[in-house]
Amino acid sequence: MNLSTIVEYMNGYLGTEEFPDFDGAVNGLQLGGRSKVDRLYTAVDASEEVISRAKERGPGLLLVHHGLFWGEKRCLTGPLFRKVEGLIRGEVGLYAAHLPLDAHPEVGNSAVLARECGLNPAGRFGNALGVEIGWWCSAELERTELLGIVERAVGAEGRLVAGGPKMTGRIAVVTGSAGNMVRQAAERGVDTLITGEGSHPNYNEAMELNVNVIYAGHYATETWGVNALGQHLEKRFGLSWEFIDAPTGF
Repeated sequence: MNLSTIVEYMNGYLGTEEFPDFDGAVNGLQLGGRSKVDRLYTAVDASEEVISRAKERGPGLLLVHHGLFWGEKRCLTGPLFRKVEGLIRGEVGLYAAHLPLDAHPEVGNSAVLARECGLNPAGRFGNALGVEIGWWCSAELERTELLGIVERAVGAEGRLVAGGPKMTGRIAVVTGSAGNMVRQAAERGVDTLITGEGSHPNYNEAMELNVNVIYAGHYATETWGVNALGQHLEKRFGLSWEFIDAPTGF
């Protein structure tokens, strides 16, 4: 399959070219590989570990949620140089989709995690840079029961900040680091927010604004999108794919 065909399709399917994102994040093809792609790799992060393991497996296209570029512009030295060198030497292309892959209604992290938890997305939630990247769902569950459901889905221990009602009614799912959306939750009538991680001040916000928060891990909540995208591309183009699992513990 031509690399250009796959990239053009993903750009359209995910809307990567017009989707807003944080400063320095580059959505789309970040490094070109072979013009012909026979296999796909998926991973959460474009880390040295992931790139090294992809290189060992042979030429292909690596699809990640967190790409090579973040924040201010950097020189091609140190870890960034080693990662680029590894991709080039291994003939592995790199495609990144950050907020577009959080937000997508079919293969997005938030939508897929919600469905894996048995929740049915009913509407959009979670404003980031003017677009909503998560979903809200209606479900009456005891909050510790919901915590167990989330833990089984992600395969890791979660944490409950019990700031809201014992029985849920309106649940929001925004993967990654969305603890700062507690105030949005309170304003939108959401009593329980499921996300990956937050910061110290988010605890008091949750307790004071009467919102439950379930933290299930940044990494653990963001494996869903790249793998759903891999499955989608396998069906679309007949390409085999492999998930390179490199958990961070966060």
